[in-house]
Amino acid sequence: MSEIRRVGFIGIGNMGSAMAAHVVKAGFDLTVYDLNPEACEKFVARYGGNIASSLEEMASGADAVITMLPNDKIVNAVILGEHGIASTLARGSVVIDMSTCDPVATQSLAAALQPRGIAVVDAPVMGGVVFARDATLDIMVAGDAAAVARVTPLLKTMGRSLIECGAAGNAHALKALGNYINACAMINVIEAMGIGKKFGLDATFMAEALLPMINGRQHPLEKKVIPQILTRKFSTGMAMGFITKDLKIAVDTAHAIGAHAPLAEKTHALWAEAVEKFGGQLDQTEVVKLWEQVNGVIMA
Repeated sequence: MSEIRRVGFIGIGNMGSAMAAHVVKAGFDLTVYDLNPEACEKFVARYGGNIASSLEEMASGADAVITMLPNDKIVNAVILGEHGIASTLARGSVVIDMSTCDPVATQSLAAALQPRGIAVVDAPVMGGVVFARDATLDIMVAGDAAAVARVTPLLKTMGRSLIECGAAGNAHALKALGNYINACAMINVIEAMGIGKKFGLDATFMAEALLPMINGRQHPLEKKVIPQILTRKFSTGMAMGFITKDLKIAVDTAHAIGAHAPLAEKTHALWAEAVEKFGGQLDQTEVVKLWEQVNGVIMA
């Protein structure tokens, strides 16, 4: 397959402009398009490249088109809509969706473009504007292996690492799940510290004291999921019943002082359900069986 040289970029917002700047600096022939023409004018004045007056003009002759847009509905519209680029892109070209989108929609988009000979690579990013500016984004990549290989030099201009995820849609799924874990972890910490503050603990003290208690070797991914659950060893030495007991203490403490603790309550309820189903004497990591049984998958 031919080398990627001519690149279109749709979505020159805060993230898109920072990312596209590295594409220009790396020597790619870049054409930008945005519903806000002023954003494109400012970009080209600062970094170089070309401005397209329409989606069709931006896609004409492009080897690859990058989308950095708010959601999959907009991505779908600019590609498959009435004035979408699908009818303009040449066979052998690649659509690289770097937005955070619904992975099922990405699979559908790939299926729709496949008969036209156009590949879809989903490549969402982790890091935000600060990391986009210094090209240290972490980029998840999924799609046809040959297409991923073709666009790898282009993606490397914008990030410090590429995480290959397999078939189209997988990268968008992983990005959403990563954000879910981060969002859940944040309110988990906020809720715990709120209980502690109401009990009388200093917030700064708690934040500093909790760092070694929940991060690094104490983080569940590093300490339990990877070495115990994925290997099916289930041998941390801590029984499920004891963890459930400790969770009850945390919930009871919150209740005693009138602290808001919905996440703690739900977490305790799930662990208690696992104890009831599988037995409190099992290793704490065997709580995974509660999800494995319902989802019909084995976490290994």
